Amino acid sequence: MPKRKGKGPTPKAENRHWHGKRQKARAVKSSRRTGTETLGPGGARAARKTAAEAAKTGGPSSGRPAGARRATGETPELVTGRNPVVEALRAKVPGAALYVTEARDERIREAIQIAADRNIPLLEAGRGELDRLTDGAVHQGIALQVKPYRYAHPDDLLRGTRPLIVALDGITDPRNLGAIVRSAAAFGASGVVVPERRAAGVTAGAWKTSAGTLATIPVAQTTNLARQLKAYQKAGCFVAGLDAEGTVPVGDMEIADGPFVLVVGSEGKGIGRLVAETCDQLVTIPMPGQAESLNAGVAAGVALYEVSRRRAS
Repeated sequence: MPKRKGKGPTPKAENRHWHGKRQKARAVKSSRRTGTETLGPGGARAARKTAAEAAKTGGPSSGRPAGARRATGETPELVTGRNPVVEALRAKVPGAALYVTEARDERIREAIQIAADRNIPLLEAGRGELDRLTDGAVHQGIALQVKPYRYAHPDDLLRGTRPLIVALDGITDPRNLGAIVRSAAAFGASGVVVPERRAAGVTAGAWKTSAGTLATIPVAQTTNLARQLKAYQKAGCFVAGLDAEGTVPVGDMEIADGPFVLVVGSEGKGIGRLVAETCDQLVTIPMPGQAESLNAGVAAGVALYEVSRRRAS
């Protein structure tokens, strides 16, 4: 791959188009923690003006951050059992091959028909071979090999003058990942970024929950989420962390107007300390009801709706 050309010397922070707005956002973050001065109407107008000027200058850059790499995929995943295989095929999970012992069951015949319609190779396999392929799992004579997912690079999500990126911290359930990807696609996000380790990846479960939207929106991996968020900030994005202890209601995020990253944490632990310290703001979803917290997928959907509504206006 050819090397990217350099962009010349790095300008001083005060000369960058987002510097003034970031200073105001951090001032708000600091003052609301201490209960002192807040951003008034004049400051809000200045922040919006800075965002507009950023859009005119072409938006964020796409310099590749240190510590991130372009992933090429994972070990192929196998979905086993009659019902799980049929459900995966119905959900259009990308299959590399369908292994079958005998087509004597109605569900297996349905799986074969769907696979044929989608041009997924059908391979006859003995029970012993399926036992070996599935490492002794209960397969009921059928298994679907899922194509390895090709992750995007985090820089690939910096599209357009106002990218909207969703970053996940501590999300370990693939179903939550799929639900968040579905909401991200619905509200016009550029993509989703996840950590490489100790986090949910794109599996058959994520594909099913995403209702096929994983085919329309990229998911990127990063080796260090806090470092990646700093790289997004240097590229001109503002970063807000969705947290129960946040001081800014999601409907009042003025920094969401321009290039923006929304960080979503797990329902139990929320976002990590280093990630929270990196964020320009910590935002919360006001809940007048009895629930103490929301599922990560639901919370992300609510926050993305508010972000989308503000960006549209």
